[in-house]
Amino acid sequence: MQTIYLDASSYSTPHELHAALKSMLSLPEYYGMNADALNDCLSERREPVRLWIASRGDGEVTRALDRICAVVEDNNGSVKEL
Repeated sequence: MQTIYLDASSYSTPHELHAALKSMLSLPEYYGMNADALNDCLSERREPVRLWIASRGDGEVTRALDRICAVVEDNNGSVKEL
């Protein structure tokens, strides 16, 4: 299981958050930078993701992170608040 450490307070927009996930998870170039695209990419992986969250951020970033957490869990991954 791949573990990702995320401090969402480091990002000011959902796009920045998704760009970071793209890098951390080595997602393909065509990754659409949204929860639906993340679901598509994670559903193709054999290895689930463990997402450890240091901070949930604010506003739109928090809402985007909520959707990301749901996608991770829907794809047999796990989410843990630190």
